[in-house]
Amino acid sequence: MDGQGKIKIGISIGDLNGIGPEIVLKTFAEAAMLDFCTPVIFASNKSLSFIKNQLESTINLHGISELNFVVEGKINVLNCWKESFHFNLGEGTSESGALAIKSFREATKALKNGDIDVLVTAPISKANIQSDDFEFPGHTDYLAQELKGDAMMLMVADSLRIGLLTDHLPVKEVAKSITPELIQKKVNTLFSSLQKDFAIANPKIALLGINPHVGDNGVIGDDDDKVMIPTIEKMRSSGMIVYGPYAADSFFGSGNYKNFDGIIAAYHDQGLIPFKTLAFGKGVNYTAGLEAIRTSPDHGTAFEIAGKNQADVSSFRQAVYSAIEIYRNRMLHSDLTKNILKVSPKRTVGKTRGK
Repeated sequence: MDGQGKIKIGISIGDLNGIGPEIVLKTFAEAAMLDFCTPVIFASNKSLSFIKNQLESTINLHGISELNFVVEGKINVLNCWKESFHFNLGEGTSESGALAIKSFREATKALKNGDIDVLVTAPISKANIQSDDFEFPGHTDYLAQELKGDAMMLMVADSLRIGLLTDHLPVKEVAKSITPELIQKKVNTLFSSLQKDFAIANPKIALLGINPHVGDNGVIGDDDDKVMIPTIEKMRSSGMIVYGPYAADSFFGSGNYKNFDGIIAAYHDQGLIPFKTLAFGKGVNYTAGLEAIRTSPDHGTAFEIAGKNQADVSSFRQAVYSAIEIYRNRMLHSDLTKNILKVSPKRTVGKTRGK
């Protein structure tokens, strides 16, 4: 963050043939956005100028060759490549996939080095990003390798926050992948994130069951009885406010989700289907548990509408707002922690309460 308090928002451009460039340019076409943040888009001036002309936009792009040339009050574009890109809007190509990863890698490097304060990633296509030197399912897995911490996919929309025990994993491998150690690690990650990223002093967390009806006392599987329930009881005995497992089919329909600060689903669709049903278009994908902050919109490349000037910017704009809010919450949490240590240097900050 610069001396005047404006946060530097790094933005990886996503797939150039998708809606990523459109939602980025539309978001920062609003002059008010520059009042509280300084955007740095990792792409190329030439490529973004093409999309700008497609949108008939009048915004000004400030091309730079190095990050120390970033100017506050402008839409900065760090030129990550010089070659021309042949647009084929609506179709993910090997070239658009390679440039999406080039942008993402450069932005991640800047995040690690402290040249930007937070990272917001525009959508990529998992189908065309794979290569010999990039064999990750998506953003989260790469960030987990590059940044310190325990990465956790957390979908956020206002007070609704859904994390995942397992994310991009085939359903047949879910149950055998869920262990007491994994459950405890994910709960601890979410608990810490709710405290320092969302300013919730005593988070209340719910876990959803692995099997339908939480196994019905072993009739539909014993994973919940043998793995989930004993682990939850152990964590509760240590003082954490964690409940479950709850049957996933009634948890959301009954409105019970409103009683918790955070929810952990056993697998991808168990968490994301209700989340996108309740909040699609205004939700944010946040990578909790890492030393640095990354958010993204809750949708994909939307190739079917790319180039048609139809993309809704709501989720991407919210991803920017959320990144800024989380950054500020972390700074506040850090300051409070330092003050506590000054008053009581022997106190162990962040330790869970005893019985």
